[in-house]
Amino acid sequence: MSFKQGYIYIMTNKHRTTFYVGVTNSLESRVWQHLNGEGSEFVKRYKLFDLVYFEHFPVFRAAIDREKQFKNWHQDWKINLIKSINPEMKDLKDQLDL
Repeated sequence: MSFKQGYIYIMTNKHRTTFYVGVTNSLESRVWQHLNGEGSEFVKRYKLFDLVYFEHFPVFRAAIDREKQFKNWHQDWKINLIKSINPEMKDLKDQLDL
C-alpha cells in the first residue's frame, strides 16, 4: 500500500500581516494555483502570494493533522514558527520548481 506525501504551507502578503495555512500533496502545483488565481478566495482577496513557510510529510494524513494544529494557533505563534526557520520572512517560492 502506498501513501501520498503531504505539505503544510503558509502564504502571506507583502506586509506580512495576514496569513493563510494550507495543505497539499503537491506544493509546487498549489503555490502556482494561488499565484494564478486558481487557489483559495481568501488568498486572492488578501493578495497572499508569498510563501514563507512549508513542511514536508511522507504521509499526507500527518500534513492534515499539522494543518489542523496550525489553524488553532494565534498569529504570533505562526510568526514565531516562520521566523524559527525563515528569520527575515523571505518569500521561499524560489526554492520551488514553478
